[in-house]
Amino acid sequence: MKSNTLVLILSFVFTLGVKQVFAQPEVLNGAQIQFEKESHDYGTIEKDANGDCVFIFKNTGNSPLILENVKGSCSCTVPKWPTEPILPGEKGEIKVHYNTANSGPINKSVTITSNAVNEPVKVVRIKGNVLTPAVKEQAVQQAVN
Repeated sequence: MKSNTLVLILSFVFTLGVKQVFAQPEVLNGAQIQFEKESHDYGTIEKDANGDCVFIFKNTGNSPLILENVKGSCSCTVPKWPTEPILPGEKGEIKVHYNTANSGPINKSVTITSNAVNEPVKVVRIKGNVLTPAVKEQAVQQAVN
């Protein structure tokens, strides 16, 4: 009786193991979005410096990808994005402009809403620090001394 139970248990475990080995990964049908990077670090930049950066993405799905909306977390973070569908296998880019007239730390987000089945809402981030003119002048004076 014990050996029959043991054989039954081992058969069950073996069957589960075989199913796992031969199981196909789940395939998502539809557009899919994949970014080359999900954050951009400006580092320390001067006031009124170039605040532009680009987020490149690819449609890794099997249907056209449509970006429905792309929105910065505040009016100082302005994104531009493609309005035409991105075909499967193709790349697109979202250009983000940060207004560096504002001094201080940068920690902003850009929210992308699309028809992607893997991430219909995706958030990318920008960060860094914009020097005030007084801080820049102090840094120059310290470097000279």
